[in-house]
Amino acid sequence: MPIVAGVPVKSFSAAKMRLAAAIAPDARIALSQGMATRTCALLAEAGARPLVLAADTEVARWAKGLAHEVVLDENSDLNQAAAAAITVASGQPWLLLHADLPLLDSEVLATLLAAVEDGQSVIAPSRDGGTPAIGASVTTFDFGYGPSSFHRHFRRLAPTDPKVLVDPRLAIDLDEPSDLAVVRRRVPWMASILDSLDPS
Repeated sequence: MPIVAGVPVKSFSAAKMRLAAAIAPDARIALSQGMATRTCALLAEAGARPLVLAADTEVARWAKGLAHEVVLDENSDLNQAAAAAITVASGQPWLLLHADLPLLDSEVLATLLAAVEDGQSVIAPSRDGGTPAIGASVTTFDFGYGPSSFHRHFRRLAPTDPKVLVDPRLAIDLDEPSDLAVVRRRVPWMASILDSLDPS
């Protein structure tokens, strides 16, 4: 069976607020939606089963419009949403992957999925110690997202001897204004969005 790949997606209107001083609201929404669309598309192309963990009904409508499965996690936190993805997996292997990874590509995604398909746990750190990707075959897991979550998740996965995947394509997210320079250089479609919309 395909790996269930949970993709947490925040409300588009509230996403990327730390970029508010650098780009206009329309650009923030376009970037957030564009990244989520691309992440889910790459997962589907790789043979996974995208499961959008939608923060609100607008995100849920967007996901259903793209024919993705949806869990509406309104009024819950990321840990609860991630746990819901494991429930949907029903004992099958699962992957949790953040939607805001502008450098994500099919090659690094294939590495993640292959590890999980082989029955191995896998985890990737972000630059700031977060957990942009984590996958396993365990039927329950105590998620602990938040600052320095990579170390917490690694300790909790330790009994399964997890594979640690350190890769800039997973480590670099789009959170701070300084990240925009990376995007402009390396992600043409996102650079086009930024160039087409006036900064605030």
